[in-house]
Amino acid sequence: MFTSKEEFKKAFLQRLEMMFGKSFQDSTRREHFQTLGNMIREYISSDWIKTNEQYRASGEKQVYYLSIEFLLGRLLRNNLMNLGIENIVYEGLYDLGIDLAEVEEAEADAGLGNGGLGRLAACFLDSLATLNLPGHGFGIRYKHGLFEQKIVDGYQVELPEHWLRHGNVWEVRRADLAVQVPFWGKVEAVSEDGCLQFRHINTETVTAVPYDLPIVGYKTKTVNTLRLWSAQPSPYPVNKDVLKYKRETESISEFLYPDDTHDEGKILRLKQQYFLVSASIQSIIRSYLSTHSSLLDFHKHVSIHINDTHPALAIPELMRILLDEEKMGWDEAWNITKNTISYTNHTTLSEALEKWPIRIFQPLLPRIFMIVDEINERFCKELWDRYPGDWERIEKMAIVAHGEVRMAHLALAGCYSVNGVARLHTDILKKREMNLFYEVFPDKFNNKTNGISHRRWLLKSNPGLAKLISETIGTSWIDSPAQLERLIEFRDDPAFLKKLSSIKKENKNSLAAIIKEKTGVTVDPSSIFDVHVKRLHAYKRQLLNILHIMHLYNRIKEDSSFSIYPRTFIFGAKASPGYYYAKKIIKLINSVADIINNDPDLNDQLKVIFLENYRVSLAEEIFPAADISEQISTASKEASGTGNMKFMMNGAITVGTLDGANIEIMEKVGEENIFIFGLTADEVLHYYQHGGYNARDYYHHDYRIHQVLDSLVNGFFPDAEGEFEAIYDSLIMQNDQYFVLRDFASYVDIQQKAGEAFEDQDRWLKMSLMNIAKSGHFSSDRTIAEYANDIWKIKATNPMINS
Repeated sequence: MFTSKEEFKKAFLQRLEMMFGKSFQDSTRREHFQTLGNMIREYISSDWIKTNEQYRASGEKQVYYLSIEFLLGRLLRNNLMNLGIENIVYEGLYDLGIDLAEVEEAEADAGLGNGGLGRLAACFLDSLATLNLPGHGFGIRYKHGLFEQKIVDGYQVELPEHWLRHGNVWEVRRADLAVQVPFWGKVEAVSEDGCLQFRHINTETVTAVPYDLPIVGYKTKTVNTLRLWSAQPSPYPVNKDVLKYKRETESISEFLYPDDTHDEGKILRLKQQYFLVSASIQSIIRSYLSTHSSLLDFHKHVSIHINDTHPALAIPELMRILLDEEKMGWDEAWNITKNTISYTNHTTLSEALEKWPIRIFQPLLPRIFMIVDEINERFCKELWDRYPGDWERIEKMAIVAHGEVRMAHLALAGCYSVNGVARLHTDILKKREMNLFYEVFPDKFNNKTNGISHRRWLLKSNPGLAKLISETIGTSWIDSPAQLERLIEFRDDPAFLKKLSSIKKENKNSLAAIIKEKTGVTVDPSSIFDVHVKRLHAYKRQLLNILHIMHLYNRIKEDSSFSIYPRTFIFGAKASPGYYYAKKIIKLINSVADIINNDPDLNDQLKVIFLENYRVSLAEEIFPAADISEQISTASKEASGTGNMKFMMNGAITVGTLDGANIEIMEKVGEENIFIFGLTADEVLHYYQHGGYNARDYYHHDYRIHQVLDSLVNGFFPDAEGEFEAIYDSLIMQNDQYFVLRDFASYVDIQQKAGEAFEDQDRWLKMSLMNIAKSGHFSSDRTIAEYANDIWKIKATNPMINS
């Protein structure tokens, strides 16, 4: 593309004038971004084409990763970094009087995800390309993504997220590869050559138009593809109110996670899921048949991975194509299907294991329901043959039962591999949540502990720390993150620790400036930055955190001899639009913040900040600045977590329960470099199984709990009368489902220990260093290598191509 900044400047100015028909002096920051983005995408195109040609020519097995979310964040700096041209571009723009950081601000965060599920998918794509593995993503091109969160008078307000307002410079529209996805209608049976065949007729058809994004590997020639589907009306709708049909069609790819508390929302969400898998599998098969004469060996060349249960309809959709279009027999089609599709489970929460009412599923997807029903009949017969007379077991394992289609059961029956995402999570699946399936299919189950892209979350997000690491141990850690362990040699090096401290202070100063700009609140960068950022859900226990803050406030107000090391509590979280309880917790956090941040008696010992519209670009500012990482989910509930890994990689110390990947982090860093509290998973599961927990006991016997809970309902919050009764009732009347009160005392104690540890800065810096040094294990490169070897059986492309 260009080998010097002078070459870049010349190309940039020429392209800018060509694209916008104006001189450089009259151009805007957005035009600078559009110009640079177009130049990069064109530069990528050659390797993108060569990568796809190589995959076709080699015939090597490829993996297709289906996910309802891909939380990409901004791609400009990431692509520059991966291409190895960041410095040339930075210096060239600087000469022109342009700040690359300001250009980056013109790029919208791609609104294609909500939390860890979608960010994991994005990290996986990065690692697949970097490791030269033939792997692509399939998702939905949501016009408005999740939503843009505004906080108004302490309440969450959802606004459409217009991330596509100015288009998406990275995507290529491939209208020539559009496919048709059918809904509604009916199925007729006909006899062809003595065989019964089925036709789906009188359908309402939606056109799925693909938009392809290049996924660039780090300093490699491999460029894989993320294909996002947009729902558009078909040219000739049959017997339809055209405007109504257009509106219903476009709504499929309008918002991520429509509110499904009512039938209309359920139908839309199920439409989204079938739209994703039908379009994707049609596309995969079309590509496969361009180089193969039949689908008989499809499973030997293609692996389709479903990220949680949202794409589980891939199983009956692949069956539909093999049965109805390829005219295969059932056994042949089923053998191909169950050896093609693999499944990652991301939850132990029963409410998150999707179930669809037959009354909605069958009319919307009549042929797919027929196939699911047949899969269920055959599966139940297998179980009967194995466990004759055990109706209770068969009822519990059935795919279709009690008027519902159970998507997790469909995935468990129809996939060749089922993996959890942390060792504890996988053990819980095998021993408890999916034990009956594990007894039947023990060889299917395996663990793949999650990982994060260390290039995004350290090299890009924390350039100061990345530079220090490279100056200290060399740059080999970028390709081999396990090399970070070499930092342990510098644990007793005062000069290194001083530099580490200086970088953290710079990052905290930067975040303090952002907080001031966004909230108007001045925070002390020398205070402890105690950070809790993630999706808002009751089991993640943001409530426990804010109740502890209320307790600290009470102590300071009541006891003049009590003081704490100054602490700034930072929250960021979105609550699903229909999640009433989670929204109440957001309101509570903001109400507490209003009182604390405006009370002069506190002498700035406490500040509480809620940063609205938490997203990837904001996370990239937060993680490098954090001192304490809040990972306080109810043990057994968080499958893995990836925020814990991002904080760890940036030197924050975890305050957490023995849940998800926290356990594996503790094993890596040692108990002395993490703050663990609360119930264990076994203790939680024992309570659920045998009872014995009474939240009222903790309310009556712990004055601290009594005081903070009473303040929820006794008028303590003057602007919120009656506002927090639902929270109070959940803890007392509904017996505290997530053991907030049971873990409260333990949490107070561990927070005190964390504060005391921070005051000993030499000790704290050594703890921080140990976390950074051990974080390489949690790179998504390691995770993806395990998926590639153990599940997908795919191999890296010939390195000669990438020379």
